[in-house]
Amino acid sequence: MRTVQSVLIAVLLTASSAALAQQAGIEDRLSPAEFRAAGLDKLSTAELARLNELLARDSAAAPTAAPAAPVATDVEARIAQAREEGRREARTADLGKRPPQASREPLESTISGPFHGFARGREYVLANGQVWKQVDSASLAGARGQDVAARIRPGLLGVWWLQVDGYNTQAKVERVR
Repeated sequence: MRTVQSVLIAVLLTASSAALAQQAGIEDRLSPAEFRAAGLDKLSTAELARLNELLARDSAAAPTAAPAAPVATDVEARIAQAREEGRREARTADLGKRPPQASREPLESTISGPFHGFARGREYVLANGQVWKQVDSASLAGARGQDVAARIRPGLLGVWWLQVDGYNTQAKVERVR
C-alpha cells in the first residue's frame, strides 16, 4: 500500500513540475522595459521563482473558475425572468377575477334599467358603466323599480355593500367590470 502511495506522489510531482516547466515565467511574458517598469528586476532569483509559482497556480485555477461565473449569472437571469413572468401572470389572473378598485370611497349612482330586488349572482349595471355582482344570499323580494338610486360603500376586509333607496336591506357585492 505504501508503495502505491509513493508511486502516485512521484507521478503527481512529475506532472506538476512538467506543467510548471511548460508555463512561461513572468520574465518571458513581459518585455524587458515592462519588467523593469513593474519593478520586478529588483526581485531575487528565489522571489522571482516564487512569483512564477503563484502565477502558474492562479492561471491553472482561472480556467476552472471563469466558466462558472457566466453560468451563475445565466441562472440568476433566468430566475429573474421567471419571477417577472410570474408577476405578470398574477396581475393578469387578478384582473380576470376582479378589476382593481380605484379607491375605497363610497359610490352613489343609479342602477340602469329595471331593478327586481336582490338575489345571489345577480349583476347590477350602474349608470357610470360599472358592473357589480351580488355574492351573498341577501334577498329583497317584491322590490321593483326603474333606474333606482343606489349606494355602494366599502366594508371591512375589502367587502362592498350595495343598498338601494327606499330599502334598509343591503347586499354584499363585488365589482365585475
